[in-house]
Amino acid sequence: MSVYIIARFKIHDRSEYDQYEAGFAEVFKKFDGKLLSVDEDPTVLMGEWDDTRSVIIEFPSKKSALAWMTSAEYQAISKHRNAGSTANSILVKGLE
Repeated sequence: MSVYIIARFKIHDRSEYDQYEAGFAEVFKKFDGKLLSVDEDPTVLMGEWDDTRSVIIEFPSKKSALAWMTSAEYQAISKHRNAGSTANSILVKGLE
């Protein structure tokens, strides 16, 4: 069953975040994920939205999503994401 990671970022240090972004594609392509959306100017439909960036990623399974997130390669670049932003993310199941 497909799963989706939905993440929101508030970027406060663009140069640090850019270092994360520069290494992201190379690490990501090693896993079975599909980047569905990256948006820094979403249309707010309800409530308040003060995050800088929104991302939606699809993986074929929870196992593959967690393998990506916990991989040594991803952990090495995520230090730049953590230094340059605050994040909220969830993993949700797709419909069968």
